Amino acid sequence: MSERSRYMADFNLAGMRYWDGALVLSELKPGVELQLVAEPDNPVDADAVAIYYSDKKIGYVPQALNELPAQLIHFGHGDILECRVLKVAPEEDIWNQVHIGLYMKGDAKR
Repeated sequence: MSERSRYMADFNLAGMRYWDGALVLSELKPGVELQLVAEPDNPVDADAVAIYYSDKKIGYVPQALNELPAQLIHFGHGDILECRVLKVAPEEDIWNQVHIGLYMKGDAKR
């Protein structure tokens, strides 16, 4: 994470039970970078933003927080977003196992 990155939000990974989060849980560590992928054609939420580790979808940005990142990605500014694992707690209920941080890069070149 860049020293000039700005905090946007932190949250528990949504929908992990339905995707491949459990398959990669042992690989996730604090600081691991994740990829954000907007899903404007998602039938449940047009602002859905999936979170990937490597090539595996592990869950989503919670619906209450996804509008801004979805719009930034949609309008070609997704490169200013940074998504990282903050905490991994395998002993917790699956909904609380992975805590994510979302940041806006302060040094992105435009």
